[in-house]
Amino acid sequence: MVTQEQRRRQLAREKFLRQQQRRTAARRKANVRNSVIASVLGVIVVGSVLSYATGVFKNDDSKSNASAEVTPSASPPSKAPDPCQKPAEGAVKSLSWKKEPAMTIDTSAKYELKLATTCGDIDVALKTAAAPHTVNSFNFLASKGYLDHTKCHRLTTNGIYVLQCGDPKGTGMGGPGYTLPDENLKDKTLKNNIYPAGTIAMANTGQAHTGGSQFFLVYQDSQLPPSYTPFGTISASGMKVLKKIAAAGEATGQGDGAPNATVVINKATVTKS
Repeated sequence: MVTQEQRRRQLAREKFLRQQQRRTAARRKANVRNSVIASVLGVIVVGSVLSYATGVFKNDDSKSNASAEVTPSASPPSKAPDPCQKPAEGAVKSLSWKKEPAMTIDTSAKYELKLATTCGDIDVALKTAAAPHTVNSFNFLASKGYLDHTKCHRLTTNGIYVLQCGDPKGTGMGGPGYTLPDENLKDKTLKNNIYPAGTIAMANTGQAHTGGSQFFLVYQDSQLPPSYTPFGTISASGMKVLKKIAAAGEATGQGDGAPNATVVINKATVTKS
């Protein structure tokens, strides 16, 4: 016969076992939840790293569109005040060529690129000897008015710090119809996979020798693989203009989108110095 004391002990033991089972179940749920969260975060982190480390400056004459890569979320933050002027009158020219222009520059001479933008002039000393095909192409495009009245369509403010321009379509998908060979990828300024502030370099599709007309201007040291032709150095006054544009931020609030500033190249010129 079970005594009252034995019954009390049995009930206490059963209660203890139920508590243990509940705690074990709770721990399992927590472990599953934490694993899911860790996996999601891992995907986000890996995706972010890959987007910044591989082909982030894509001149999409191919099929992908940088602006389409942004997933809609919460409504974007209100824009910062626009520090730039209204664009000059004129329209973007619709021009295309089947092959790279013939070499017409003096590869032993010095050339300068001037981007007269709505935010101020950006002067660039071009690396003619190190990147002759690229400099020759810009000389050709500038002479045809190809870059005039075009918008700088992309600003990055997180991880990499650049303004991207040179697309007449303003979408990240435009180009001159021809491609350029990669050049100067072992430039002495590119140390530890860093494109230093003041560099101007070519965008591409992520594949070798696919540069066109799109380029990016680095306003703060940015870590990138040495896959983008560096073809010039931005002047000190040009850097002030870039920093003013960057300070206004970008439209998505996610670190990669259209600049809040109205950045339009009113006129691009290349001159022999």
